[in-house]
Amino acid sequence: MSIQFGTGGWRAVIGDGFTKANVQLLTAALAQKMKDEGTAERGFLVGYDRRFLSQEAAHWAAEVMAGAGIPCMVVEREAPTPLIMFAVRYYELSYGMAVTASHNPALYNGVKVFTKGGRDADEETTRELEGRIAALEGSGIPTLPYEEGVRTGQIQIVDPMNPYIDSVIRAVNMDAIRSRGLKVVLDPMYGVSKTALQTILITARCDVDVIHERRDALFGGRLPAPNSKTLLGLQSFVTEHRCDIGIATDGDADRLGVVDDRGEFLHPNKILVLLYYYLLRYKGWHGAAVRNIATTHLLDAIAGEFGETCYEVPVGFKHVSGKMREIGALIGGESSGGLTVRGHIQGKDGIYAAALLVEMIATTGRRLSELYQEIVSRYGGYEMAERGYRFSPAEKERIMQKLMVEKRLPDFGLEVERVSYADGCKVYFKNGGWVVSRFSGTEPLLRVFCEMDDAGRAARTAQCMEDFLGLDSRKLE
Repeated sequence: MSIQFGTGGWRAVIGDGFTKANVQLLTAALAQKMKDEGTAERGFLVGYDRRFLSQEAAHWAAEVMAGAGIPCMVVEREAPTPLIMFAVRYYELSYGMAVTASHNPALYNGVKVFTKGGRDADEETTRELEGRIAALEGSGIPTLPYEEGVRTGQIQIVDPMNPYIDSVIRAVNMDAIRSRGLKVVLDPMYGVSKTALQTILITARCDVDVIHERRDALFGGRLPAPNSKTLLGLQSFVTEHRCDIGIATDGDADRLGVVDDRGEFLHPNKILVLLYYYLLRYKGWHGAAVRNIATTHLLDAIAGEFGETCYEVPVGFKHVSGKMREIGALIGGESSGGLTVRGHIQGKDGIYAAALLVEMIATTGRRLSELYQEIVSRYGGYEMAERGYRFSPAEKERIMQKLMVEKRLPDFGLEVERVSYADGCKVYFKNGGWVVSRFSGTEPLLRVFCEMDDAGRAARTAQCMEDFLGLDSRKLE
């Protein structure tokens, strides 16, 4: 099959899997599904980011919907994925789509499908779409030229940016931020967060600088994912200009990375922990947390102290948001930098999370480094080691056989409490630590994560798993 959905939508190399024909095929399958469900009259919305061919692909999708007689809204500006999710809910639509490959390398593009309420399409929906796509392959797909669709009103151009910005402003304590005069630097990583996030922060009277803001389909030669390797420029700016916080967002702005007041990169685990602790202790909110299998168990410790529960789900934010809806959780997130809070959109939003972090600094009157040290002093250290390895098809088969079929494990020198194969292989140790190995659902990578109370012990345990699986250190991402 030419199109298969992963944990974050469908992504493929431009000109290989990501082609006009495949975008049209996917959209035709969704149009067919909408007609069969009786939701076609409600219409459809599509938006796009700054990647190569994103705008064109959004137009291809609109042409297919219009050709199927389905009213189509197009967000005709480079837009953050959270804004598109918000727009699906705002316009009360049953389905929407964002053309983006999120944090993948520049040679990729893709599509994220959203359902009613602006939620990530669940596995049942994506599996059904894959089946419809397979049945449609080779058949003709009727289309209506974009310009003609706009002229006749079958395609409507919309701009939900202001309503989206207003929704974030209403969700944070703007008065508290205005009282502090904070100095903030933004790094959109050549992506799409600048307009929304800069507007929000300037409205809150922050002193805002922006770096890496122009459009660059190659993302400055970097991976558009905020991590310790890609944010060296942001770290330097924070230190040199004595900023209170540095904020970066990935290519489509659904994830964020943070540099604290000392110029140190904060792992996404720490961001999630800081916000959950802030919401419970300082704002007095209540509710459970949801994390995926590769995210820190420090959330569990915080939840326990406040009489709450932390729930574990497979990787993929659709699992996080689904569990949040089920139990009414307060916060949900992943170690890759995506999170959301109850009451906002039911998907990752790096812009809203960034605004909430700035509110946290303003409300508490404390620096990020001080707040995280407070958490460590209460709950102890939780240190993580993580790596991603590239592999060939033969290597993937070998690793799958050894790990998931034969279910063999190395001798870690630690007492094992239990092992889960629900999503990859996760080993839970009786000392509270854990290690997980799983294949990425968005990139050709095998990821190994390990968390212990000591950084050295985490690194050694992860290395034990890597050696056992015969991973080649020369193939580190």
